[in-house]
Amino acid sequence: MPDASDPNPNLNSTPNPTPDPRLRAEPPGEPRSPAPPAEAAIDAAPAAAARTVVDRSGAPVRSETDALALLRLLAAGGSSAARRALLDACGSAAAALAAGPSAWNQAALSSAQVARLRTPAGEALWREAGWADDADRRLLDWLAQPGRQLIAWTDPDYPALLRRAPNPPLALFVAGEPGLLWHPAVAVVGSRSPTPAGSGNAADFARALARSGLAVTSGLAAGIDATAHRAALDAGGLTVAVLGTGPDLAYPRRHADLLARIAAEGAVASEYPPGTQARPAHFPARNRIVAGLSLGTLVVEAAERSGALITARLAAECGREVFAVPGSIHNPLARGCHRLIREGAGLVESAAEVAAALAPVAAELADGLRRRLGAPIDGGHAAVIQAGQDGSGPVSGDADPAPAQADFADPDYQSLWNALGFDPTGMDELVHRTGLTTAELSSMLLVMELEGRVAAQHGRYFRNR
Repeated sequence: MPDASDPNPNLNSTPNPTPDPRLRAEPPGEPRSPAPPAEAAIDAAPAAAARTVVDRSGAPVRSETDALALLRLLAAGGSSAARRALLDACGSAAAALAAGPSAWNQAALSSAQVARLRTPAGEALWREAGWADDADRRLLDWLAQPGRQLIAWTDPDYPALLRRAPNPPLALFVAGEPGLLWHPAVAVVGSRSPTPAGSGNAADFARALARSGLAVTSGLAAGIDATAHRAALDAGGLTVAVLGTGPDLAYPRRHADLLARIAAEGAVASEYPPGTQARPAHFPARNRIVAGLSLGTLVVEAAERSGALITARLAAECGREVFAVPGSIHNPLARGCHRLIREGAGLVESAAEVAAALAPVAAELADGLRRRLGAPIDGGHAAVIQAGQDGSGPVSGDADPAPAQADFADPDYQSLWNALGFDPTGMDELVHRTGLTTAELSSMLLVMELEGRVAAQHGRYFRNR
């Protein structure tokens, strides 16, 4: 997965993420304290989050003024904590820029950051940030396309688990379904040049994890990353690709078709604005997002110096689980996994072991998300994942499942349940049947999916019990 060796990156280099407007990107910097349980992470969502306007399709819309202001805030670089504090104080990027030097100094922005915020937007500023010369135009053009969103630090839709990770990005550019960034996920990572056995293991684990109800997160790199993404999609499951480029550019380029498929059937996220090319420092920075979005990280094959080990270390710093697949003592690509196991990573031989270890944390995530959305779902707690012997079974509920005609306290949830059948139904048809918006349905379906009541396949939804 996120292999730090993409454009020959230095594994010891400090990540330097670049900012972008519709998802506030920010360069990495100072680490935060380890993440608390998933439940606490969700409850930590800012109460004073900036209000998001929603268009008729249900997609969040940000004004051009605020998007461009966020782009300038991202281009300021430096400490991300100071810029997060500024956004929290002002509520939006446009307000943060308008607040002026006194507010910037109060938020502890450095003199270099203040100087950049004073610099007019234009080619020189974008070039200094390491972006395309026409980053502002590219951003607005990208946001104008369907299925494109910029999720900022102050937005309520900012992923809860990532919010509690060390040095979370200021914003994320997302292509596809942003709700997937909240879905319980496992990062599957490893070598860019795996052995045939390693590729087979990555596909088997990703396929089984996807069928168990977990999303598969990775970095779209060659080798294990691409194999895991494809296996999850082919199994009808969910996958999230985190890029070290802009959200519109595949790296390597031969993965352009895979990138388009993930954007259509899953989600693509980046902290870099559209048009941003690959740079060595981007890939260790990307790895922190992969780890931060996931409940756990599984390393399939990795050499002793590998970007996958960086992801594993970052996952541990987030307080997340780390798993490794053992290999032959004669395989140099197994040495990184063996090192992780010696250092305390869980030795796993099947996806069922991963799913079983993560089920309690995934359940906390479901409970916290339900409270976050105020979802009045009746009944006791339903397990998010019930791993079968082979880890390939579908998401299921408690031993005492709800009846087919479940009763919900909220009439909207009951309407949605009535509109669902055991045959997959697309979002447009659910909008037609219920009269609810896409945004409302997306949140409700995510909660019901985490409860084990609903399953999704290729963007279509059906009752799971």
